[in-house]
Amino acid sequence: MTLSRELLDILACPLCKNPVVADESHSCLICHACQLSYPVRDGIPVMLLDEASALAADATTEKS
Repeated sequence: MTLSRELLDILACPLCKNPVVADESHSCLICHACQLSYPVRDGIPVMLLDEASALAADATTEKS
């Protein structure tokens, strides 16, 4: 299930208030500023800090 453009336009990271973007499968929303990922369950974004997970540090460790 994909998230509507209207919903994505109004959602923001609860920590920094910056916009979030959906990943390719729309299974999570990503805040690039905070490097956090928020899950989408049954088509509903779970925008809670307790549910957020840190983005993988693979990109930063590969450059080292």
